[in-house]
Amino acid sequence: MLLQVTHHTRYDYQPAVETAQHVAYLQPLQHAGQSLLSHTLSISPQPAQQRSTQDVYGNTRCFFSLQVPHHVLEVQAMSIVSTRAHALPESEQPWEQLRDRLRYQAHTPFEAASEFVFASPFVPRRQEFAGYARPSFAAGTSVLAVAVDLMERIHADFTYESDSTQINTPALQALEQRKGVCQDFAHIMLACLRSMGLPARYVSGYLLTQPAPGEVKLIGSDASHAWVSVYVGDLPEGQRWVDLDPTNKRWGWLAPGVDYVTVATGRDFGDVSPLRGVIHGGASHTLTVGVTVEEIRSDNTGSAPATAAAQSQSQGAIN
Repeated sequence: MLLQVTHHTRYDYQPAVETAQHVAYLQPLQHAGQSLLSHTLSISPQPAQQRSTQDVYGNTRCFFSLQVPHHVLEVQAMSIVSTRAHALPESEQPWEQLRDRLRYQAHTPFEAASEFVFASPFVPRRQEFAGYARPSFAAGTSVLAVAVDLMERIHADFTYESDSTQINTPALQALEQRKGVCQDFAHIMLACLRSMGLPARYVSGYLLTQPAPGEVKLIGSDASHAWVSVYVGDLPEGQRWVDLDPTNKRWGWLAPGVDYVTVATGRDFGDVSPLRGVIHGGASHTLTVGVTVEEIRSDNTGSAPATAAAQSQSQGAIN
């Protein structure tokens, strides 16, 4: 599937910001299920400095510095991505075997996935998460089976409600109230998997959605999306991460589907916030985010139907 993503962010400041340093995670990844064909990043006002580098997890991040006073900051990323379908993976590795293999033992080889077993700022290790997760973790069950079952339970037990949480709402609060948005569901699932000793990482990206029947899709009406990726130790080297979306109850190898675009992976939202920074001035601000995901079709007939009731959440910047 060929997808075009436009992500527009605007900050209105009062009073003006004098200087600022920002970092953006807006460039989609390259992996076996996804090819980045083009990417442009437009920034206003013109940055004094701008450079792109890879972070420790292999994501592309763009640093930029603004050295002129400004009341408005606009950042627009435009990307074209080709995605490919993959058969669902098969694995029989018991979850206890993977848990025990990744526990620290002296003189054993290091596996990079083990760092995703630990707590992170948005994903604490709490007994409440282990208690919720435990019914999915029957003895001897495969890693894939427990992860899929947990995903399906979160999808069934929680209500998607746009205004029920904020970007910094603790995962434990979302667990207790049984409602939230995709970021909350991803953090809850991560906390549950890690509490049981399995490595799991946060995935940020986009999902192609469609308007309700009889309505026209509006430019900017989409949003950023979030899901999780669990490590499955007996899959081929370099392809051991399987993605699961508890918001929409979909999962797959490398991505939950061809209508997903992966931007970045990390321990939690804090690692891959689309735009964050440090500013001097601008005591108050208003944030506006607009995202458009469209399928590019050779017959020019527009976007193909997407999964019914697909849901995603706007991921604002953390300043």
